[in-house]
Order: sequence, then C-alpha cells, then structure tokens
Amino acid sequence: MPQAEKVVRYIAPKVSVSEEIKNKYRQKRVAAYCRVSTQQEEQINSYEVQTRYYTEKINAEPKWKLVRIFADKGISGTSTKHRDEFNKMIRMCKRGRIDMIITKSISRFARNTVDCLKYVRLLKDINVDVFFEEQGIHSIEKGSEFYITVYGSIAQSESENISANVRWGKEQSAREGNVSFHYKNFLGYRKGDDGNPEIVPEEAEIIRYIYERFLAGDSHQTIINKLQNKKILTPGGKERWTYGTLHSILTNERYMGDAIINKTYTVDCISKKKKRNNGERAKYYVENNHPAIIDRATFGKVQEEIARRSGLRKVKQVGTKTELGKYSSKYALTELLVCGECGTPYRRCTWTACGNKRIVWRCISRLDYGKKRCHNSPTMSEEDLHRAIMSAVQTVAMQNTKLLQTLKTFITMTVKCDDSEDRELEIKVRLAEINDEFQKAMSLVSVDDDNNLVIEQRLTELIMEKEKLNKELAKYSDEDSANSDSKVNEIVRLTDILENQPLQFNDELIRQMLQCVVVESKERIKVIFNDGTEIDQPIL
Repeated sequence: MPQAEKVVRYIAPKVSVSEEIKNKYRQKRVAAYCRVSTQQEEQINSYEVQTRYYTEKINAEPKWKLVRIFADKGISGTSTKHRDEFNKMIRMCKRGRIDMIITKSISRFARNTVDCLKYVRLLKDINVDVFFEEQGIHSIEKGSEFYITVYGSIAQSESENISANVRWGKEQSAREGNVSFHYKNFLGYRKGDDGNPEIVPEEAEIIRYIYERFLAGDSHQTIINKLQNKKILTPGGKERWTYGTLHSILTNERYMGDAIINKTYTVDCISKKKKRNNGERAKYYVENNHPAIIDRATFGKVQEEIARRSGLRKVKQVGTKTELGKYSSKYALTELLVCGECGTPYRRCTWTACGNKRIVWRCISRLDYGKKRCHNSPTMSEEDLHRAIMSAVQTVAMQNTKLLQTLKTFITMTVKCDDSEDRELEIKVRLAEINDEFQKAMSLVSVDDDNNLVIEQRLTELIMEKEKLNKELAKYSDEDSANSDSKVNEIVRLTDILENQPLQFNDELIRQMLQCVVVESKERIKVIFNDGTEIDQPIL
C-alpha cells in the first residue's frame, strides 16, 4: 500500500484576548534604581539629581506608572549585601509589583559581574525588564546578556583599579607612620583638639585596673565578673563583657603608646572579606605614636603572663575524654605546684577525719591512677607548703634587689590611702628611705679610703633630694598628718618584716614572683623564681 503524502499544518499560538487587551491598555509599572558610592557632598547632590530626573522621566511617559525610586547612598556597588534599597526592589519584583527597572548604567546597577548577571537572569525569569540607559540595553531582549557581561566586566575592572589605588594610598600613608584610630569602640582614648589621640582619664583607670588584676592572677572570667559587678561598660557601650573584648585590651599595643598598621587586610574588593595579616602583607610598627596608658614594662609582663598561661601543661582527668589545661585564678599553687617524680600538677583536696577538715595537696596522677603512674609522690599540707614557700621568698629576696623591690612594693600596697594622701605619703616614704641610705653611707666612710669621694658625692645627692622633698611636703596641709604618719610607720614596720618576721602567704604575690614549686619529697621542695633563681627549701 503506497504511503500517503506528508502534510505539515501550522497551528498559530493562542493569545488570550483578555491578556492581549491587558498588555495593550495597562500602564507598565516602572521603578528606577540609582546609587552613589560615597557620602561626599557632590555625590549627594548627584543622588538628588538622579532621583528628580527619574521621577520626571517616568511620570512624563503616559504608558508608564511610577512605582517607586529606589536609591542607595554611600554604598559600594561591588556587593548587594548592604544595599537595602536594591534588595527591597528585588523583593517587590518577586511579588509581581514591578514590570520594568530603569537605571543609569550597568556600573550603577552592579560593579560585580557575577551579581549583575545573577539578578538580570533572576528578573528575566519573572518577566521583569532592566533598561540600562547609558548602554541602551534591555535585559529582556535576546542577545542582551552578552553585552551585559562585557560592560559588567569593565565596571568590575574599574572597581578593582579603584581598590588598588586606595590600597596604594593607604600603603604610602602607613610608610609615613600615619595611624588611624576608631575612637567609637576604643576604650581609653578620644580625639583631641589637635586631631591626635588624647587619654580619657576615667577610661584609662579601667584599662589600668584590667592590667593590674590580670598581673595579680585574676583569670579573664574573674576580671569580666568584676567589671560587670562594677557596672563598667565595654568599649562598644554594652553591659556584657566577652573573653575576646577583654583579651583584645590586654594584647593591644596601643595602650603603651605604639601602633601596628595593617593588622588585617581586605582580600579583594568584591567579597570585602577581611583576614588577619599573618605576613601576607607588609606591616608597620609605629613607636611612641601617642600618650601611653600602660608603661612598657607592665605591658611586657602581661604578654609574658598570657603566654605562660597558654602554655600550662594539660592533664587528663579520670572520667573525662579530653585533656584539661584551663588557667585557674582561685589558688596560685594550682598552676605552680608540680610533682618532682612524674611532673604532674598537684590538686588541692579537703580531707575530713573525725569531723576535722584539713587542706592538703596531692599529685593528680597519684589521685587518679594510684601508684601505677606515680609511686612515691607525697601528700603535702597546705599550711606547711605556704610557710616553706614564703620562707624561700624572704631568703632569696634579701639577696636579689629586683625581688626585694617587688616584695616592698607589694607590702606598701597593702596600706590603703585616699587619693589626696597619695603624694604626701609617697614623699614621706622616700624621706624615710633617704635617711636609711644616708646612715648606711655614713657608716662606710673611713680615713684614707679611695671610695670616700664616691660616697661623699652620693651623700650630697641625698641631701639635695631631701631638701627638695621637704619643700614640696611643706605645701601640704597638716590636717591629717597624724593619720598619714601612722601609715608611714606601718609601711616601715611592714618593710622590716622582710628581715625579722615571716610573711603571710599571698596568691597574688606568689604569681608575680614564682615560676613553679617542685615537690621533691615530704621534707623538701624546690622553689623556682621567675628570674631563674632556684632554692631547695625544707618543709618546716
């Protein structure tokens, strides 16, 4: 049977009469988008001009109906993340409330090629046209994506060139040591009348308090609790302090008057992602850039203490899956007392016998694993440990000028003074020291001694200093002299304790002076000081 001839018939597309009439007579809902990238006055004027221009343009077209003018001020076009008006416009398009968007150019719409194509395609899928006036392109037309890609790439390249120029400018500024301060979230400083940083006294006291408590042995959390109890606000004005905020204050070199430029850097102008500069870019260290709140010696001690706490040996506890090595500020010996046999830290324990409680320290390995890991570590009485350690401190301090000064400073600080008495008390203490040194120097003078000239010169210096201090002291009121004198006598008495009487154990003092205490036996410990001095001390 012969095959029938093939016939092709054309079936015209159906067009809804109502939809055709609707498209013919309905006004097109049009929005405009404009953006200026800076907050400079000339740019703000440009923004106002653009807004007025699009309002008049859309209203002048009979077949167009103005929906809204969307405008972002002072926002970069390399990302849509912070362009609130742009994102609001996209949401309205998705809801079917906009038919067409007019914008000046592709660079005004987006300087990021990926973002530009992403949103053009998204809008095209929901039948929303984007008209770029400068290029004369309708995104809904065929072949438009090629031109949008080309012009978008040019716009992105312009942004990258601008970013490179800005980076070069900042690099030159850094080379010259120009330091920028973000005063809004920086505790302790404000912008002075000359444009340079100046110290805010009340905020500086908070910074000093933080450093003082940290060196006294307080942990981050302990300091945080104290700050919150005192109702002290964070640099950002919040009531709740965090570990990161406090740690930043303790490690920020700007508090000793220096500044590091380029601590962080921006990866690229598109993502604007910031990364910590670990050597990828050049850094600049500017010394003595502004007044210091914390002296260099104190700042250095804090950095050493941070490193020391971070390097504490971790000890696995029975019943736990991971090692524990968290710094504890409650007892100084928690981190300082170690076993001479296995090197494991000691733990503070409370023993109860016949209703009587006794505080002792025991090796953690011996506690958790018995004699399996540590055979001969002794149990140490806390009272005996404290007495032996302080005896070692006094012995070494009398032979070490630096340690002796630390002890004297600590003892002096135990006598509380009002602010108005501080200077007067300081003068009287110094006068007492001068008198003591004067008597000792006089006792060294002998007939036909070659050192007499040096001693006489020192005696003259002491006399001149004493006269100067007496003149300054005479300016102060005698109103509370009796009270002040009693405090000076107390300081002298406390200082004499170093030579004649045992000192009471103090956690803060021990943290400042000792590196560790090694338990060698029940009868003997080794006390190691921060300067490396070691002393074998019997348990008395």
